[in-house]
Formats: sequence, C-alpha cells, structure tokens
Amino acid sequence: MRNLLNFIARYNNVIIFLILEGIAFSLITSENSYHNTRFIKGIRGITAVIDKSVSRTTSYFRLRETEERLAKENIILRNMLGKIEKEENTLFFSLTDSVYKQKYIWSVAEVVNNSVNRQKNFFTLNKGYNQNLAADMAVISDDGVAGVIVGCSSNYSVAMSLLNIDFRLSARIKSNGYFGSLNWDGKDYKHAVLTEIPQHVNLIAGDTVETTGYSAVFPEGIMVGIISDIEKSGSDFYRISVLLKADFKKLNYVSVIANLQKAEQQNLEKQFQ
Repeated sequence: MRNLLNFIARYNNVIIFLILEGIAFSLITSENSYHNTRFIKGIRGITAVIDKSVSRTTSYFRLRETEERLAKENIILRNMLGKIEKEENTLFFSLTDSVYKQKYIWSVAEVVNNSVNRQKNFFTLNKGYNQNLAADMAVISDDGVAGVIVGCSSNYSVAMSLLNIDFRLSARIKSNGYFGSLNWDGKDYKHAVLTEIPQHVNLIAGDTVETTGYSAVFPEGIMVGIISDIEKSGSDFYRISVLLKADFKKLNYVSVIANLQKAEQQNLEKQFQ
C-alpha cells in the first residue's frame, strides 16, 4: 500500500492529466457526431488489423494440417485414376479375372528423418509393414522421384534416397524417348547425372527427364527433373546434368507406390536371363 501511495504521489500530475484527457476525449466523441463517427471508424480499423493478424497466425499454424490433408486427397485421386485406367485397359478381359487388376496403389507417408550431406543418403518414413509398405516400393515427392524403400519395420520404413551414389534409375528424355541410366555423383543435392544417351541425339537444356517404367518399381512418366547442362564426354555418350524436381531439403509428405504386378513381371523376366 505504501508503494502504491508513493507511486501516486510521485506521478500525480501525470495521472491527473491522463484522467482529464480521457474525460475531454469522451465528451468530444459523445457530444459531436463527426468525432464520434471518426472514433468508431478508428476502432473498427484497429480491430480489423488485429483480426487479420490473428487470422494469418492461425492459418500459419494450420499449414501442416492442410498439407497432410492435401497429400491424402492426392493419393485418393491417384488410386481412383488407376481404377479408371484398369477398366479402360481390360476391355477384352473378364472383369472377374484376378490377373488384370489395378497395377499401382498409392499411399501417403511422412518423412521423419532425412539426410542430404552424405555420399549415401537415406530417409525414414512413419509407416511400415503394418501400413502395407514393403521393400522395393517407389517414393516420390511433389511429383518428382525421391527414392526407393529398402527396409521396413512394423511402423517405419527406410528409403534409399536418389541422393545416394548407389542409386540407379532408368530414365528417358520425354521429347524424344531416348533412355539411359541416372545416378547421383555425390556433389550437388540439386543435380543428378544422366548417361548412356548417344551423342547423335539432339538435346536442349530444359528438356524433361522422366522415368521409363522399365524397372517395375517406378511407374512410367514420373518426372525426375529437367536438363540443365549437356557435356560431350570422351565416349559416344553425353554426360547430362539434370536439375532434380524433388527438393530433398524440404521432404515432408511423400507418396509411396506399390506395383501389384511387379512379382509377376520379374518372375517372367528371370526365365530369360
């Protein structure tokens, strides 16, 4: 109480001034319609600014939830598209034939661990055997190749990243169909190298590089990146630098792709190897 009295005694002039100012302002706004209107508009303007700031802050914290929802919706649409393609492609087969089913099933998973600064990079997903994931399933991010699952536990999976010097991918140039082998050289996380493209082929920077579908892991036509640089090596083939579509420093939600006909294809191919 003594401190409060000391404070009032010390700042009594300021306190009286503020009280009088408040009374004067109240009289002006209540007795004068113009000032009253301006005062109300000012309050509304301040309220609108505060509401907008609160709304932006709330939207920011909901981004993760929105991203997860959009990823799930994207997977649903991909699976629906697969079913439609199945029906179109089985015109001459019995609908009860168990062989001619939807070829690919898509599911969504979250990246919970990741590396980009090693020669052999891997990332971890928050789903495993219990969620029907298995080794040799393809992983893509933002419609760009990200990696391949190499191991699973009950609720987690580890994928070999495209940023791994042991990773190999059958890729082709979309504009002309020529295909080769794509791998990472261990240098820039934004670029990979496409080889085995003959030097008689006309290439230009900006051409799209996509998957061939030959491996029975990745579907055909998944984007890998675009050609950023073309170099003639000492052999008969180009050394092509590819700017990757997937941003490996921002991997969050990814799509996992299961090829339901992979075992059938691989078993048949083994008979002639």
